[in-house]
Formats: sequence, C-alpha cells, structure tokens
Amino acid sequence: MDTRLLEKTARDLVAAGKGILAADESNGTMSSRLEAVGVIASSETRRSYRTNLFATKGYEDSISGVILFDETIRQKMTDGRSIPEALSSIGVHPGIKVDTGAKDLANNNGEKITEGLDGLRVRCKEYFSMGARFAKWRAVIKIDDGMPSKACISTNAHSLARYASICQEQGLVPIIEPEVLMAGNHSAQTCYDVTAEILDATFDACRIQGVYLPGALLKPNMIMAGTSCPNQITREEVANLTVDCLTSHVPHELPGIVFLSGGQSDEDATAHLNIMNSMNVQHPWQLSYSYGRALLANALKTWAEGDHEKSQSVFLHRANMNSLARTGDWNTDLEIV
Repeated sequence: MDTRLLEKTARDLVAAGKGILAADESNGTMSSRLEAVGVIASSETRRSYRTNLFATKGYEDSISGVILFDETIRQKMTDGRSIPEALSSIGVHPGIKVDTGAKDLANNNGEKITEGLDGLRVRCKEYFSMGARFAKWRAVIKIDDGMPSKACISTNAHSLARYASICQEQGLVPIIEPEVLMAGNHSAQTCYDVTAEILDATFDACRIQGVYLPGALLKPNMIMAGTSCPNQITREEVANLTVDCLTSHVPHELPGIVFLSGGQSDEDATAHLNIMNSMNVQHPWQLSYSYGRALLANALKTWAEGDHEKSQSVFLHRANMNSLARTGDWNTDLEIV
C-alpha cells in the first residue's frame, strides 16, 4: 500500500474550493435519463453528452475529480484522447465506480446488498493502469418497517470495508458511500439514528480490514426527513443535525467528507453545504461535494435541446456555486433566475 500516494490523492480531491463530479451512472440509468429528455440512448450519445461536459473550459477550478463508469473510462474525447488522459491533463483526477450494483439481500425482503467483490482486485489494477486514482462503491440503506435489519447493516458495512481495503492495495483512494435513502415517511431523527448506525458499523469493519483512513473519503447522505414525512426540517436544521451526526460517528483522521445529493434540488444541495461550511466551528475534515444530478440535471436538459455550449455554461455555474459553498460564500442572489 502506497500511503503517500493515497494521502495525496485524497487531499487533492477535497482541495479548497473543489469537489467531485459523479458521472458514473450505469448504462441503463444514463440511457433512461437521455430518453427522458428525448434523446435516443446509445453508447455514442452517452459519450457525446459526457465528453461535452468534460470539455467545459474552467471547470477544473471547481471540480477535483470525476467518477466514471466502466464504459466511459474506455471512451475517447472528440480529439482522440482517452477520457482519463483528458481529465488528468487539466489536473482532474479520474475515478471509477467499481461495484456491480445493489442486489436483493437473501432472506431480507426489500433490502439490498451491493455486490462486486469478486474480481475486484483485477479490475482495480486495470483501472489504475488506465489512469484512475480513486474509486466509489455505494451501499443502499432503506428505512421502513423493520428496516434496516442488522443483516443489511452488517453485510453492507463488511462489503464497504473489503472494497476499501482492496482499492488501497491497488493505489486507488476509496470513496466509501453508505447511503441512507431519502424515500420514505421517516423523521429526521430516524435518519440520524440509522445513519449513525451504518457509519459506526462501516468504520468498525474498516478498522478490522486495515483500511488506511487518511487515504480514504466518505460519501454520506445528509440528515433529512423522508420525502413523504409531513414534518420536514429547515435547511439550518439539516446542516446542524448532519454535522452533529458526523462529528460523533466519523473518525477525525479521515481527510474529507464528500456529500451525495441524493435527490435534493440543485439549490438545496448547495445551500445545505454552504450552511455547514459557514458554521463558527473548525470541522475535523473537509466538507465537500460529490454530486451527480445536483450538478448535471439542468445541463442534461440543455444539451438535449441542442445547445451544447449553454449546457457547459449551466454545468459550470452549478460547479462554481458549490465551490463557493465550500467556504460558506454562496447565497441565493448568485443563482441564475
């Protein structure tokens, strides 16, 4: 394990004013999103949309890394360069989604276990040789009656830790993503309690597996009420509860936390991060972003309309807004009306 390389990459990914672009939708998910905006989905349209984003001038000032899918890391820019080469040339670290998806958890109806450990060492070695320097693995935790079960928590925590250990062995910084889903009618307090439970279990498993925490990052959900809950909480309450939960349940030697947007609106995702970074406290880790839809939803719609330059401008604006939120300098007056 090259701990110096891992630490450097992890610090780069949460450098001041920067965050991560999650462009790692599976072929099926990306195809569905293209079709939803009237575009015929194919390998070429997926490539065309993404390479247009990666050709945006100046986004490297706000984006430190891009998470890619297996298809994308093997594709090329319009100038013939590989996508990892193009990203690296402007100081953006290529990353890669390495799990193979969330599958039904045996004997636990409605719950999921993320798979992909088989052959992971070989895949990580290949991805590193292609230019990838970090990876992502997402576990899905659902809140419902009797959920999450102890089986769901323990199996997903173990898999996240095994993944992280294998990635580090092969030189890749692991982004550890135990996502508690927003869907449901649960309260914000229930979200807090479940998030605390999965974080404790995950980092306990990481310690057992020998994961080097200064060379890893966490991608958690924020603490929010379920989308169907009648008692929604304010942006300030989201920020305060999230920081409180993380401070108590995330090891302080971790260099950074890169939040997922998880279905939040573009502006909510930015506002919540901004409030956290505006607090009059010194957080033990960098608080940053690893957003997908919250960075790209409007850019995709604009690209589908045929205005590729405007699509880049829309993406750059959202990246810049979240960059400002890294220092607590964002406000609603900066948003495009």
